[in-house]
Amino acid sequence: MPDQTPAHEIRPVTQEIPERFIPVPTVEPGHTFASVTDHISAIVLRKKMPFLWWVGLAASCFGVMVLTATIGKLVLVGVGIWGINHPIGWGFDILNFVWWIGIGHAGTLISAILLLLRQEWRTSINRFAEAMTLFAVSAAGLYPALHTGRPWYDFWLFPYPNTMTLWPQFRSPLMWDVFAVSTYATVSALFWYVGLIPDLATLRDRARGKIARVIYGMLSLGWRGSAKHWFRYESTYLLLAGLSTPLVLSVHTIVSFDFAVAQLPGWHATFFPPYFVAGAVYAGFAMVLTLAIPARKMFHLEDFITMKHLENMGKIMLATGLIVFYSYCMEAFFAYYSGNNFERYMWINRVSGPYWKMYAMLIICNGVAPQMMWFRRMRTSTAGLFAVAMFVNVGMWLERFVIIPTSLHRDFLPSSWGMYHGTRWDWGMFIGSMGLFFFLLFLFVRFLPMISIFEMRTMLPEAQAHPEGHEA
Repeated sequence: MPDQTPAHEIRPVTQEIPERFIPVPTVEPGHTFASVTDHISAIVLRKKMPFLWWVGLAASCFGVMVLTATIGKLVLVGVGIWGINHPIGWGFDILNFVWWIGIGHAGTLISAILLLLRQEWRTSINRFAEAMTLFAVSAAGLYPALHTGRPWYDFWLFPYPNTMTLWPQFRSPLMWDVFAVSTYATVSALFWYVGLIPDLATLRDRARGKIARVIYGMLSLGWRGSAKHWFRYESTYLLLAGLSTPLVLSVHTIVSFDFAVAQLPGWHATFFPPYFVAGAVYAGFAMVLTLAIPARKMFHLEDFITMKHLENMGKIMLATGLIVFYSYCMEAFFAYYSGNNFERYMWINRVSGPYWKMYAMLIICNGVAPQMMWFRRMRTSTAGLFAVAMFVNVGMWLERFVIIPTSLHRDFLPSSWGMYHGTRWDWGMFIGSMGLFFFLLFLFVRFLPMISIFEMRTMLPEAQAHPEGHEA
């Protein structure tokens, strides 16, 4: 029989939506054009910076002094102050070079690829990640220049016409690095600066000091926000994004050729290019989380860098981490399946040789710790994300150590076997490069907007076009 319940007695059934199904906003509600501009520009135009900023700047200045002293010693004495020996001709220098280049990958991925894919959540972190890319490449560029032992002859590596066929040696993968890294740094710098122009004009108009207005005015290139300016800006920005996208794949692919074209067991592998690219994105996003979480707290940016941004970065870190761990498994499989005794011994030596602790820590940091990202509670916890990101930072450095010294220290002749340990000058160079990276980063936060003002304004509801007569 049909339901005879009177209509006035029918009550709607309400059910609470689980929290995990409620979408997290890209920008917290309640902001206007003015509040977004005021909040972000105030970080740059304020008179006093937080105490922790001064502590970080002082520590990074100390690191820069250590770097200067180390480079001075290196130029006067030579690369003998490092721990490299026979047969380990590559040590901390190439190891840290690859590590820094990998860290710089997240900036280009966030800025270029996510822009082309129209991912709105990139807007709060793209400026920060782009700056991190430039500073990481600056730190990485020190190592190839000083690794030659005679940096005053580094012009031999420049791609100028080679009439006498003496130098540069275009068949060397190290020469390819010069092309790849210099192109990557140039395009990334242009992409970063073009994106800054509208915000530089905002700072020009809001700056109180005459010197600041002049400097920001020169850097903003006469920006007035006209329709012609926006048209040219968007065309240039999209073009640079298209140029930057192949660099995400090409740069670390070419860096992997430094190893893959060799005949050494542990290096001669066809999967090194995708393995290195995935590892670079993995390390890059881990560093973005490492820097963004403290900055978010220090400058009260929770409304702009929301949990949606942090959770999405955690998901990307999980995906690339699984690719990297799969590559570790393939290394073991290829060593066994190849039937080559040297390849098999290489992997056995990594697992049970004198550097086995490094390999075990590598698996824990890069293989086990990121599995916490499967759980939403961990992805939405700033403490959990920061802890996992720190594990990944250490793990990716250990990965480079396992690839380079542990593959070199026991070659085909047992009579030439040796051990590698970094000296105090190796560690001084590494700590100094980190000091340079953070010094540039702290200056960037102080003098330039760390979040794109105009892009954040486009995310507000009032920026969306509505039909005539229809309210937002």
